[in-house]
Amino acid sequence: MDAGLVAPHRSVLYQECIDSLAPTSPKRYLDCTAGAGGDSWGILKASSPLGELIALDVDPTAITLTRRRLAEFGQRAKVIHGSYRDVSEILMKIGWDKVDGILLDLGVSSMQFDQTSRGFSFRGEAPLDMRFDPTGGTSAAKLIESLSETELADIIWKYGEERASRRIARAIKLAGRVQTTTQLAQIVRSALGNTKEKQDPATRTFQALRIAVNAELQTLEEALPELTAHLNPGGRIAIISFHSLEDRIVKQYFKRESVDCICPPDQPVCTCEHKASLRLINRHPMTPSDEEISANPRSRSAKLRVAEKL
Repeated sequence: MDAGLVAPHRSVLYQECIDSLAPTSPKRYLDCTAGAGGDSWGILKASSPLGELIALDVDPTAITLTRRRLAEFGQRAKVIHGSYRDVSEILMKIGWDKVDGILLDLGVSSMQFDQTSRGFSFRGEAPLDMRFDPTGGTSAAKLIESLSETELADIIWKYGEERASRRIARAIKLAGRVQTTTQLAQIVRSALGNTKEKQDPATRTFQALRIAVNAELQTLEEALPELTAHLNPGGRIAIISFHSLEDRIVKQYFKRESVDCICPPDQPVCTCEHKASLRLINRHPMTPSDEEISANPRSRSAKLRVAEKL
């Protein structure tokens, strides 16, 4: 295996995703966040012999691993380095219009988290990067440098839900150039002092910066209508989220698109002309079993929501 590549792992809520999408032959599927290719492999296996799948990821390392994992499926698997926010353009280039199932596994993957050099974790010293796609965009270090104290505090509060965001932002800006993960983590810990929390005090700040660097929530909000527009009737979209900010966006979108009227409740006559486009498969999100959490503690916060195109 190439240096820096992490061996594929079993995806979170793997069987629940496969069961929810219920892949069959000869239908077409889209895995928007391929990771190491585990879910894509499961979808292609279940949709044998003629099911097809496009696997997308913005991370070049993930693309390398997914190509290896899906090589056995030949032309049935199309692995593309790209973002699901560009799904219309990608499908047009492939010659597809609609698909029968869509999967998104949001946030940072265990594979990315465990690659210390990527800068997602403060467990080892590394450049403060945090980009899903290291070939483009702005690193966390450069983002911090470009922001004012107020702008940085707003990001830490909005995306990290950190109550001490202003204190942390002030400490970061006073420190001057922040270049490494361990440097940032120590600044945050010092700013917060002793806490009674079980998690590291730097966790929320790292989450906030990662979300900002990769425009994660903006991408999700913008892509959801486009993704569902490319679903065939009866096709399903399954989304795994790992924190409340992501889950709230998915929950609200699914809820809005599963009803005909979205006028204010106190409005006596409907004027929105909105028509439901989705049917909720699970009103409450699916979560990992105790056995899965025991085997993979990082799965404990995962939530799976599924909807079907009308």
